[in-house]
Amino acid sequence: MLTDYPEIIQSPQATPFEEADAIATRLAHRKDAWLQIGIPERIRCLEKCIERVMTVAEVWVEAACRAKGIDPQSTLAGEEWYVGPVVTVYNLRLLVKALQANGQPRPARLRTCNGQTIAQVFPADVIDRLLLLGFTGEVWMEPGKPATQGLVYRNQATAGKVCLILGAGNLSAIAPMDALYKLFAEDAVVLLKMNPVNEYMGPILAAAFEPLRQGGFLEVVYGGAELGQYLCQHPQIDTIHITGSHQTHDTIVWGATPTEQTERKSCCQPLNGKPITSELGCVTPVIVVPGHWSRADLAFQARHIAEMVVHNASFNCCSAKLLVTAKGWPQREEFLSLLQREFVAIPPREAYYPGAKQRYLKFLNQYPQAQPVNSGSDTIVPWTLIPDVPAEAGEYALTQEAFCGVLAEVNLESTSAGEFLAQAVEFVNQKVWGNLSCTVLIHPVTQQDWATEFETAIANLQYGAIGINVWSSVLFAIPLFPWGAFPGNALDDIRSGQGVVHNTFLFEHPQKSVLYAPFRIFPTPIWFSRHRNLRQVTIQLARFQAKPGWGRFFKLAIAALAG
Repeated sequence: MLTDYPEIIQSPQATPFEEADAIATRLAHRKDAWLQIGIPERIRCLEKCIERVMTVAEVWVEAACRAKGIDPQSTLAGEEWYVGPVVTVYNLRLLVKALQANGQPRPARLRTCNGQTIAQVFPADVIDRLLLLGFTGEVWMEPGKPATQGLVYRNQATAGKVCLILGAGNLSAIAPMDALYKLFAEDAVVLLKMNPVNEYMGPILAAAFEPLRQGGFLEVVYGGAELGQYLCQHPQIDTIHITGSHQTHDTIVWGATPTEQTERKSCCQPLNGKPITSELGCVTPVIVVPGHWSRADLAFQARHIAEMVVHNASFNCCSAKLLVTAKGWPQREEFLSLLQREFVAIPPREAYYPGAKQRYLKFLNQYPQAQPVNSGSDTIVPWTLIPDVPAEAGEYALTQEAFCGVLAEVNLESTSAGEFLAQAVEFVNQKVWGNLSCTVLIHPVTQQDWATEFETAIANLQYGAIGINVWSSVLFAIPLFPWGAFPGNALDDIRSGQGVVHNTFLFEHPQKSVLYAPFRIFPTPIWFSRHRNLRQVTIQLARFQAKPGWGRFFKLAIAALAG
């Protein structure tokens, strides 16, 4: 397939600074023109982009697979369909719906809890209800703030902006979805600098979003940290968005060396004072609430957590990194044994992201009790469970995001599910680095028996995306949910970042999103790498998201049931 698209598979060349200057200047000349593009024309542009994404979808997936050591015709290739064309087309379609509602799509319902407005946004229609059986999702607004929507469509800006996006290198959908948010939710034209790890995606994305490029509202450039730093300081760049590490963020904002950063932070003098939004990762916790689980429950949730680790070879900002259990849970040892058995059964993946082996070895040096499934190799980091990590502030596994196939386990002293919920929430809020997303697994009987304590726990969790009985990554893949850190991170202690993306309901004051799922999800979720029909079901899902209809839905359902 790649040979059918020679114009978009050439290895991109680094963009010279002079060319980057010219590109930034062209965008600056078009930033006010973007403000004049009305809703009907924006909808037509989005619809053309949906068609273009589907045109290049196969080459998109093949390129990503080859870069990650995956056979493009294998079942596992469905993973790249899911985190590439599927979620991108879904995002485009949801933006069309938002604009058809003049930037204010109506939530299913609104409620209040202790002064907080909560909007139910999922399912939005009968198709949503059938796609994810038993799922419901909410967006919680910041306390005291209204559920207002679509600011740029209610109050037109008087001056345009050029936003520099420093793209992520792990998932191919992140950069285009970041660009769509800046364009359609914040009215900024976009200069997208590809990450060197996946710069092969640049020409493909340029082809997919040609309607925006033709208008002069989106451009793509290539290069390393030097070009990124140059553009961050460029006079034609008005705002910055980064998906990456907090170290990169601090280099941009506070300076190149730890000494310079410390000095600037101490006197509140950033090196770069431009507005910057960011999504910077997390030591993502999975809170396992003790209860009476059947053998089938234990087996499903062991597989569920294993899949939260191994998806995309664990190079996700929301990959499970910390398992929080109750020491007194009678089924804890059995559950950990089943989890380790799942890791043993999952084939190894190529550690394609730079630095993975070094990060892994640092964890091994810290924790002699680590249980790797094999010895690995120079290019493979083995799936590794680290039980009995101390629940102490400053502990290595609680403060360092592994960004490789490592899962640490902490067990807390507690005598009941209610006590554990309160203890676990305080623990992850106070002692675990980051506040991007987390997952809570709780049996429905336990949830019913401890309903007040459960509701209090959800209200008190300080994470931007919370999955109840579902991996928090699924909130990333449903773009109607805002995706970003829990509000309040200071610029000099940035943690998981500031601001949100996705958010196709265009809420102006989102605090966090919560997605509720059945305890055992049916049919097999498409974020499970060992879904037996993953490639076919994700291809059908991409086609459905591009053009929903009952005929395509039934083809999708048949493919899903084969998994």
